[in-house]
Amino acid sequence: MMATKLEDVVFYNGLKMPIVGYGTWQATPEEIETSLDAALKAGYRHIDTAYLYKNEDSIGRVLKRWFDSGKLKRKDLFIVTKLPDRGNRAESVEKYIQLSLSALQLDYVDLYLIHTPVGRQDIDPSKGAPGHFPELDMTTDHITLWKAMEAQVDAGRAKAIGLSNFNSRQIKRIWSSARIKPANLQVELNVYFQQRELTAFCKALDITICAYAPIGNPSFPDLAKRISGKADLTFYKPLEDPVVGKIAKKHNKTPAQVLLRWIIQRGIVVIPKSKTPSRIKENFEVRTEQLPLK
Repeated sequence: MMATKLEDVVFYNGLKMPIVGYGTWQATPEEIETSLDAALKAGYRHIDTAYLYKNEDSIGRVLKRWFDSGKLKRKDLFIVTKLPDRGNRAESVEKYIQLSLSALQLDYVDLYLIHTPVGRQDIDPSKGAPGHFPELDMTTDHITLWKAMEAQVDAGRAKAIGLSNFNSRQIKRIWSSARIKPANLQVELNVYFQQRELTAFCKALDITICAYAPIGNPSFPDLAKRISGKADLTFYKPLEDPVVGKIAKKHNKTPAQVLLRWIIQRGIVVIPKSKTPSRIKENFEVRTEQLPLK
């Protein structure tokens, strides 16, 4: 098997984003204290979070320990966080990035994303009934919102800005009017949801791609069933695909490693999430080996 390191993708502005990041969605504050420490020990230098994940405080504490110990410097890391849907208006962007920076105990993030194209009323959902989401804000304007995102780069709070969960039409509208172009799009992408058209579209605009749920989302079925109240929902399971299993066995790899490497070999960033130290390490190792995926 040929060893091929694929360490980073490079933004149009020259900023390098490590191709394997540590995802933290659904990671509780307690889990972060141990799992992020394990990820940093394994060599991860790209950490993905969001205001809505409610774990930025815990991430900030872990990072501070590493900085204070001298094991890491800020310039060694690539930190991504996201503007929440209830902040999708120009006047709210600075407020929410400042809240994230304060929680993370950082002066800047490397990449700040608009988490979703849909805006909501600026109300804390935790103060409503369980399962309740604030009403949609039908006045959301992506163009004015993007100008406020550009202002965060100007102010030094973000090195680059981008989008998450946007479609090609929405992306093109922002890109066409942008002074500072979107550098990255984060979307769900895996072997069962390959996003070929969207990735080709972004490549033509020099927008890099980051894949969330790159191995599927093993924990999502339980969440979806709780939210929907339905017990008979069916979900895809790439980790259990027989073809994936066959390739993994052939090369003495785990199914997760095969799924991650398939994405990386397309030049796409992955942000797998695990709280198990051995899996955290295995996921990171996919940077260095080229797999003939057949």
